[in-house]
Amino acid sequence: MFSRIFNPYSNNLTVGYWNCAIRWSVHNGLYQDALLLFRQMKQSGVEPNNLTFPFVGKACAQSANLRNSQIFHTHVIKSPLASDIFVQTAMVDMYIKCGHLNMAHKLFEEMPRRDVTSWNVILMGCSQFGHSERVSALLHQMRLADHRPDCITIISLTHASSNFRNLNMMKSVHCLGVRAGLPADICVTNTWVAAYAKCDDLVSAESVFNEIPIEMRTVISWNALISGYGHFERSAEAISCFCRMRHDGSKPDLGTFIGLLSSCAREEALLYGKLIHSHLSKGGFDSDISLLNTLISMYSKCGDISSSRFLFNSMSNRTSVSWTAMIGGYARKGDLEEALSLFNEMEATNVKPDEVTVVALLTACSHSGALEVGRRINRYVMENGFGENIMVSNALIDMYVKCGSVHDAKMVFDSMSARTVVSWTTLISGCALNGKPEEAINLFSEMLNMGLKPNHLTYLAVLQACAHAGLLEKGWKFFDMMKKVHLLNPRIEHYACMADLLGRGGKVQEALEFIQTMPVQPDSGVWGSLLGACGIHNNVKVGEYAVDQLSKLEPFNAVPYVAMANLYAAERKWASMARIRATMKDKGVKKSPGRSVIRIADRVHLFTVEDRFHLTGLPICEVLDGLTMQLKPQGVDQFWIQ
Repeated sequence: MFSRIFNPYSNNLTVGYWNCAIRWSVHNGLYQDALLLFRQMKQSGVEPNNLTFPFVGKACAQSANLRNSQIFHTHVIKSPLASDIFVQTAMVDMYIKCGHLNMAHKLFEEMPRRDVTSWNVILMGCSQFGHSERVSALLHQMRLADHRPDCITIISLTHASSNFRNLNMMKSVHCLGVRAGLPADICVTNTWVAAYAKCDDLVSAESVFNEIPIEMRTVISWNALISGYGHFERSAEAISCFCRMRHDGSKPDLGTFIGLLSSCAREEALLYGKLIHSHLSKGGFDSDISLLNTLISMYSKCGDISSSRFLFNSMSNRTSVSWTAMIGGYARKGDLEEALSLFNEMEATNVKPDEVTVVALLTACSHSGALEVGRRINRYVMENGFGENIMVSNALIDMYVKCGSVHDAKMVFDSMSARTVVSWTTLISGCALNGKPEEAINLFSEMLNMGLKPNHLTYLAVLQACAHAGLLEKGWKFFDMMKKVHLLNPRIEHYACMADLLGRGGKVQEALEFIQTMPVQPDSGVWGSLLGACGIHNNVKVGEYAVDQLSKLEPFNAVPYVAMANLYAAERKWASMARIRATMKDKGVKKSPGRSVIRIADRVHLFTVEDRFHLTGLPICEVLDGLTMQLKPQGVDQFWIQ
C-alpha cells in the first residue's frame, strides 16, 4: 500500500517522507527494501536526521548482516549526528542484535554521553549473551556514573538473574530496585516473583507476592506465583493459589492454566492434572493448541502416555510443538521405536522438526543406549543445519557418553565453535561415569583456565570423578573450592558424593560423622552411598545404622534390605540375613526383578528371569535348546550351567 503513494524518484520528498517509507519497510519485515531506500535517499541529496539512523540500524540488525551494519556505521561516522546519543544507542543495539557484543561494548565505552536507555541496551545485550560478570561490572559503572536505574533497567537485570539462575545477583537487583523506589511498579514486582522462583528461592517469591497490595495484583502476578509453584512441581500449592486467585476476583487466562498444568508434571500429581483438565473441558478452554500441547506434555511426564497419545490423535491441527511433546513423551519412557516412528510421520506431514525435536530423539537414544541410532541422528543433524546449535551439540555429547562412546562425544565437543558451561559439564560427567576420572579432572582444570565459572552440576561431575578414582585429597580440594572460590553452596547431592568418596576410601566411620554434621538433612542418596561403602568394606555396624535410616525415609524400598542381607551373607551371619528377609516379608517389601535388554533392528526386547511371555518366546527357547544340545558334545555343558 505504501509503495503506491511513495515515489522514491520524486524530487520533492522531505526527510520525513523518507523516514516514513523506511520505517514502514522495517515494520513489515522488508529489511533489504529499507536499506535500498536509505541509499536512494542519500543519492537524492536528502540528509538523514536522528530518526533515520535508528530505523536503518534496525533493518541491519534484523537482517543480521554484519557487513551492511559496518557500511551503515561508516555513514553515521561521516554524518554530523555521529555523536548524537540517540543515534549511538541505536548503533549499540544494532551490533548486539547482529551477534557482535564486543563491537557493541566498544562503541558503548566510546560514547561521550550516556543516558539510562544506553545503559539498558548494553545491559540487556550482555544478559542475552550470558555474561553475568560483565553485567555486574556494568551495573557498578552505572552507579558510579550516578545514573538512576528505571523500571526497564530493573526488569532487564531481573531477567538476567533468572536466566543465569543467580540468586545473589537477583537479591542485589531487588535491593537496587527498592532503593530506586520501584516496588510500587507492578510490572517490576511481577518479574521479581517469577525470577526468585527460577532462582530456586520460592520463599522470597512468595514474600514479594504477599507484599503486593490486593488491589494491585493482576492476573500476571498470580500467574508468576503459580508458575513458581510449577517450577518446584508443587501442585497442591499451585491449586491453592488458583483458588485464592478466584476468591479475590481475578479471572484466569491461558497462562494460568499452563502454569497449573506445569505444576502437575510428575507421576504423583496425575490426579491433580486430570482435575485441571476436567475444569478446562467444562470451561471450553481445551481447544487452545498451546493448552493441548501442555496437556500432552503433562500426561507424558506423569507416565500416562496413552492419555497423551489420545489427545495428540484427536488434534485437528498439530504444530511442531505438538509433535515434539509427543516424541518427548516416548523418549522419557525409553520407547525409541515409537519416538522414531512419530518423527518419520512428522516429516511426512511436512512439519519441520526444530532443535527441541532433535534433542528429544537424542534423549530417547540416551535412555535406551541406542548408539547406532544416535549416530544416524547425528548425521541428520549435520545434513539439516543443526550442527551449529549449541543445545543440539550438548545433547549429542550427552547421548554419546550415556551410550558409552566418550570418543564420539569428544569429537562433537572439539568440533563446537562455541562451548557453554553445559558443554564442559556434560563431557566431564561422561568421562567420570565411563571410567575416565583423570580425563574428567583434566577437562575441569582446562575449563577453569579458560575463565569459565563452573556451576553446581560441574562440581558434582568432578566430585563423582574423584569418588570413582578414590582421589580423596583432590575431592576435598574441589569441595572447598566450590564453597570458597566460586561461592556455591553445596547441595545434598554434593554431600552424598563426599560421603561416597570417604566410604570408598575405607573411611566409613569418618563418612558417618561427616553425614551427621551436615548442615542439610541427609536423604536416601546420602545414606545409600554410606551403605554401599559398608558393603565394600564389610562394616556391618555402620551398615545396620544406614539401613535403619533408609527404612525410615523409604520403608518400601527393597534395595537397602537386599544390600544388608548380602552384607550379612558375606560375613556368614545367616541368622541376621534370615531376619532381614523376614522383615521384608512382614512389611510387604518386594524386590523388583532384574531385566535383560537386547536391541534387534532398533527394537528393544525386555526379558526377566524365566520369562515365557515374549511374543516369540517359543522359537527363542527352541533355538537356545538347540544351542545347548550342540554344546554338550564339546564338553561345554558344565561351563554352560555355571
